[in-house]
Amino acid sequence: MTTLQLRWKKLVNIPSSTPLSFGPFNSTTQIRWKKPANTAQTRLENRTRDPNLDKLTAHYRRLKLIINLYDVVSARKRGPFLSVQSLSKWAPHAGINTITAGDLLRKYPHIFEVFTHPIKRNLCCKFRDKFVILLNQENDVVSQNEDENVMRIRKILMMSVNGTIHLHALRLLRTELGLPENFRDSIIIKYDEVFRMVDLEVVELIDRNDKDESFGVAKIESWRKKEYSEKWLSEFEVKYAFPIHFPTGFKIEPGSREKLKNWQRLPYVKPYERELTYHLNPQTTETMGPSSRCDELTSRSAVVGKRTFGGVERYEKRVVAIIHEVLSLTVEKSVPVERLAHFKKDLGIVVNIRELLLKHPGIFYISTKGIVEIVFLREAYSKGCLIEPNPIYDLRRNMLDLLLLGDRHTSELKTERELKDEPKDMTDDENGWESREGDFVIPILESFTDHEDNDNMN
Repeated sequence: MTTLQLRWKKLVNIPSSTPLSFGPFNSTTQIRWKKPANTAQTRLENRTRDPNLDKLTAHYRRLKLIINLYDVVSARKRGPFLSVQSLSKWAPHAGINTITAGDLLRKYPHIFEVFTHPIKRNLCCKFRDKFVILLNQENDVVSQNEDENVMRIRKILMMSVNGTIHLHALRLLRTELGLPENFRDSIIIKYDEVFRMVDLEVVELIDRNDKDESFGVAKIESWRKKEYSEKWLSEFEVKYAFPIHFPTGFKIEPGSREKLKNWQRLPYVKPYERELTYHLNPQTTETMGPSSRCDELTSRSAVVGKRTFGGVERYEKRVVAIIHEVLSLTVEKSVPVERLAHFKKDLGIVVNIRELLLKHPGIFYISTKGIVEIVFLREAYSKGCLIEPNPIYDLRRNMLDLLLLGDRHTSELKTERELKDEPKDMTDDENGWESREGDFVIPILESFTDHEDNDNMN
């Protein structure tokens, strides 16, 4: 066997993981580099993060677990308290699996009160009155805001394709929209002149042509009017624009400013508009309803290019406007991403919602701090706080403040029972002496001096 054949046999037996060194025989060999994946998951991982909104999401996740535990405990028939041993059994039912019952009570003393049962003499716990009062106040405010609840449901129905919405979608967003737990009976069935039950799980808006023009105006229109009047911008620049707030550290790629400027000027069908004066086909100018447009977009979105009369961009911009309006109707201007998917059929959305949200980081922000992804409306928040708070948000924020206090300022939490059990220092209030630490030693020393005097006299 020749020397060249031996060398070639050694090269063949080299493992595939060992890179070939370039030499005179393989200097022209081309190596194909794997193209990096550009998917929604990679864009979600590589996005510019907002630490304030991420921290707020983590805090609200803890508060949600505490509220779930309160619902579980309050539903018991034996009373609003339970033993510490039973707490370790009930906590997993509320989703609390990463912390023990003892650590939970020590970590949040402003929410939990630990006491000894008067009969069984075992350690028990209950929720403090301040936390329970805030929860009851939130329920009262939610039940009293019937007009706002009717307005929110009505606006969502006006944005729908056929004027109908499935109740399970509203039920999933009940907390975010500020609706009461029995909103089906207390709102939809009660206001039968506005809503009508088509099926057991489908509600319909009776009259979509309302005389009140405020119901057909999106929240963003007030921002556009302000930009037009105060900043003296042209109507061409403002009429279809959205407020853009990029996070700190966001890198703008070359050429993206011009694309964003053109996208801001691109006209679209607004959420409450039902008739369209343009068509995907440039040769057709007749009006068409939202259902026919939705069907055409569903069938043609895969084949129509982005240059075809701007049809796909306009439709995506309409979806952005719909999601923007839904977030504006919520209490905290934030919604879990997976729950928005339940509105796709009713609102005529045929695109991937998460990919669309990631394409517009200046309008929306997706936080992944927790099990569920939460989308925030950027323009509504500043440094982790809502710019325009409401009563429900203020109450939830007060509950969150109790959670964030941790084990600080615990001296204010002493109950009357604990104050009575505390040993009191000996004082002489008649002579105006103030109680001081260590005064209990004085009578003991005086007794010793009395004994010494008696011994001396004897």
